[in-house]
Amino acid sequence: MYIVVSIAILVTMVLALTRALIGPSVYDRVLAVNVFGTKTVLLLSVIAFLYGRPDFLDLALAYALVNMVGILAVLEFFQNRSQRNSETEAKDD
Repeated sequence: MYIVVSIAILVTMVLALTRALIGPSVYDRVLAVNVFGTKTVLLLSVIAFLYGRPDFLDLALAYALVNMVGILAVLEFFQNRSQRNSETEAKDD
């Protein structure tokens, strides 16, 4: 049963990666990368249960924290970039 769950998670990871590559906007791509990170945490948790290695759960939690901080940093970067672009356009007018 857990192997089927692992395969399902891998399929959704491929779909999220596809969305990240062809997403129409930057925010769609960021959301897809966030989904990919969440699915990675789920996959690590399932693998930890399959192999009886609870130390993998620590890795999954650490990866979840890094994923959250990374997504927030990327969104902040794009928000600041869009503000800088709008200020530059206002100066040009």
